[in-house]
Amino acid sequence: MMKPNDSDLANQQAVGGDQHQVERLRTVLNICRRMSAMTDLASLQNLITQEAKELLQADRVSIFLFDRDNCELWSAISQEGQTMRFDARLGIAGAVAMSGQAINVADTYEHPLFYKEVDLATGYRTQNLLAVPLHSLDGAIIGVGEATNKRGGVFTDDDAEILGTLAARVADIIETSQITAQLNAQNLERAASYPATQIISGFSTKNIVGMGHRIRSIIRLIDQIRSSSVDVLIQGESGTGKELIAKALHFNSPRARHPFVAINCAALPENLLETELFGIEKGVATGVDKRIGKFESAHGGTLFLDEIGDLSLTAQAKILRVLQERSVDRIGARAPVPVDVRVIAATNRNLEACMREKNFREDLYYRLSVVHIQTAPLREAPEDILVLANHFLQKHCAAMSMEPKQFTQAAVERLQRYSWPGNARQLENEVKRLLASVRGKMITGEHVAIPSEPAPEPTKAENKEENKAEPVKSLFTAVEALERRMIADALKETGGNKQRAAQNLGLSRQGLLKKLKRLALPSS
Repeated sequence: MMKPNDSDLANQQAVGGDQHQVERLRTVLNICRRMSAMTDLASLQNLITQEAKELLQADRVSIFLFDRDNCELWSAISQEGQTMRFDARLGIAGAVAMSGQAINVADTYEHPLFYKEVDLATGYRTQNLLAVPLHSLDGAIIGVGEATNKRGGVFTDDDAEILGTLAARVADIIETSQITAQLNAQNLERAASYPATQIISGFSTKNIVGMGHRIRSIIRLIDQIRSSSVDVLIQGESGTGKELIAKALHFNSPRARHPFVAINCAALPENLLETELFGIEKGVATGVDKRIGKFESAHGGTLFLDEIGDLSLTAQAKILRVLQERSVDRIGARAPVPVDVRVIAATNRNLEACMREKNFREDLYYRLSVVHIQTAPLREAPEDILVLANHFLQKHCAAMSMEPKQFTQAAVERLQRYSWPGNARQLENEVKRLLASVRGKMITGEHVAIPSEPAPEPTKAENKEENKAEPVKSLFTAVEALERRMIADALKETGGNKQRAAQNLGLSRQGLLKKLKRLALPSS
């Protein structure tokens, strides 16, 4: 008998590989056809969690839906038997929801975006992971398909293509069939049965509204230091959410069960500062009763010192001593009182400039800024204006027991053209004014009472291009321009470090490189 040579073996293997691919394709088409005929959630769940996982040789396959209003992902189809919800700006699935790009990770615990809290909450150990976006018929991202723990290896490009095909079919079904109503009912029912429903996200990260890369970076930082109690300095303009970030830091830390005490340093008269911060003993003066200060009130928890840049140098020195000694001296006391307090300070001032001008102590600055967070003004995050406006609209309609209102396209354009010098606080006040003054359901451009701002003078090059262009930018062009700016900002912030820039943008490094190539941006 003749033995097959190497060429024969290679041909046989190729034929075998082709046959395997054909069989997989047939299985995918069969699953898609059966999905199209489904009208009940239980059948769809069984198909996804059983047959799709066998096709992919995965331990689990799940579908997460994107709750854009609350910026959360929730597990609509999974094997856990309970609904999990978590902040969509965290984790690999969240990065897929934010970017619309598939992510394939061979070792999850080595990946900087992996969100370990889901594993901790469920007791499951994720080793490798493949996640793809679910797109609606109009192209919006409505969820994420996820496969975990490939049996006998890691997920391949073929697996990604198969999961993407199945995810596209699931998205069509969710949007166009009665399964949508069943999913919504399931979500409401399980949300009402808390704590049976597993809420993974922290207490107040969802109160920090926004989906831009800077907000996502802050949310990820809060998650990264959640087990720590280090002091934090938050700098940024008024109205950029500094206190919301401070609360999220506190309520996601080991100190969450203890007090969160906030004080506005700018409102503290110099003669009352020591009493307010450190306390006073009874009898120091006629009619004076014992009173503990803010440091003692926050014992075991967090003290939020807002607008710390407004304190005098004398007051700064006294706070520095407390941070160094971790004890306070009440006025009139014979001995210091130990305090266990995490300090989060915030300011709208440029403290680096204040130090150069000798108006802020360097030793206090470095003591406070163990972790430093810089918030962005709204004019630098225009992608978040509409997100915030809709959030405030829903929030205050509910608070005022009003019928929900909507912005017309003209109102949206008016809101997005304005620079909002007062940031989110000014935007919220405008929304409240609109709710109080607009009688109908629709808020139009004429209702929005903000000054029109002249557009910046175009350069000669821009004028030349404008003459060639159509009068109105296409959505594609606008999105591409936004992508260019966000990528350029991320690279500038990270000093050109593509790995960190990709993380801030919610992309893989390879995904960022592909975007740089597609947009003809310099890659070195």
